Amino acid sequence: MTLDLKNFQSALEEVLTERGIPREKILETIEMALAAAYKKDYGKRGQIIKAKFNSTKGKAEFYQVKIVVDESLLKEEMEDGGEETPTFAESEVGVPTTEGVGIDGEPKKVRFNPERHIMIKEAKKIKADVNAGDELIFPLETKEEYGRIAAQTAKQVIIQRIREAERESIYTEYASKQGDIVSGLVQRIEGKNVFMDLGRATALLPKEEQVRGERYRIGERIKAYLLLAEKNPRGPGLYLSRSHPKFVSELFKTEVPEIQSGVVEVRAIAREAGLRTKIAVSSKEDGVDPVGSLVGQKGIRVGTVISELGGEKIDIIEWRENPEEFIAKSLSPAKVLEVEISPERKEAQVKVAEDQLSLAIGKAGQNVRLAAKLTGYKIDIRSRTGETVASVSEEGEEIQKHE
Repeated sequence: MTLDLKNFQSALEEVLTERGIPREKILETIEMALAAAYKKDYGKRGQIIKAKFNSTKGKAEFYQVKIVVDESLLKEEMEDGGEETPTFAESEVGVPTTEGVGIDGEPKKVRFNPERHIMIKEAKKIKADVNAGDELIFPLETKEEYGRIAAQTAKQVIIQRIREAERESIYTEYASKQGDIVSGLVQRIEGKNVFMDLGRATALLPKEEQVRGERYRIGERIKAYLLLAEKNPRGPGLYLSRSHPKFVSELFKTEVPEIQSGVVEVRAIAREAGLRTKIAVSSKEDGVDPVGSLVGQKGIRVGTVISELGGEKIDIIEWRENPEEFIAKSLSPAKVLEVEISPERKEAQVKVAEDQLSLAIGKAGQNVRLAAKLTGYKIDIRSRTGETVASVSEEGEEIQKHE
């Protein structure tokens, strides 16, 4: 069988270069499709047919596979003379069969079919060292009249299998990028959902993962955090976020070489998307200032991240193993007088001067909420006299607040 070589080679190169699918995968797909089309037109019930395709010549050769069996692998004749239900292997072409092996790994008995089986006595006349369970290959006649209908069938199956291979290739690519930042163009907007063209695939930025107040324009290039890559029947499902706290830490990772090298580590992050983020960092090397690494010379690094986030405020805090010190720093820019903690209950009472209360609490309680999320402690803000002014749980929920 010969294909239109010029058109085929052109299509093959397009798939290989533009869609990034491995050559071996494409050729395997083509061979399975050709074997399926050949069996449909010329095969017999139970046959296992394989195709070998020469992409240089654009020709295919066909083979029939027979499994070597001995008496121990054969079932006795059915008493009712009925016909055995086809096995999984009978519905497949171009793939190795495991019909001789049961679920428990023991040999599985089969009903002899001369189209798919050959007795070991006959098999040894062809190949002396053959064993039961081996496969023998017999060339099939190449049909010169393997014409338009068969070619069309092969073409349809090839297209289908190539699409499947492409979907698998795209999923594999983006699954490896899950948790990273990706860049794409706004393709379309449906309601509140934004669809982005990432190059090889379209990803969804759903309403709940957007930053409140942000507006997106078709054709605009934006960055987002690849939250999830999952397999779907119609292709990989890619879900993005611009509101996730890790979007901020990944943006810093792209801007700060010390984070990329592992010298500086992001230890905790709390975010109210579009408004404010608190990020705690530590250094693994003496002499490396973790806060200064994120700020950058003249604030250029943190400025780049703030610009990407549309002006969102960012507090960079040095991580402390000591909880009292860490809680005090987390309430920056407020100056803390005293911190008392109950490690078992994960609660902290923080005393601040009267002129620092509004800073410690923040606008609408934002500063203390983020500090509680960052540290994992329930925080009570108290005045110098010991009066509780604000109380926020470790999830950032306000328990009480006094103006």
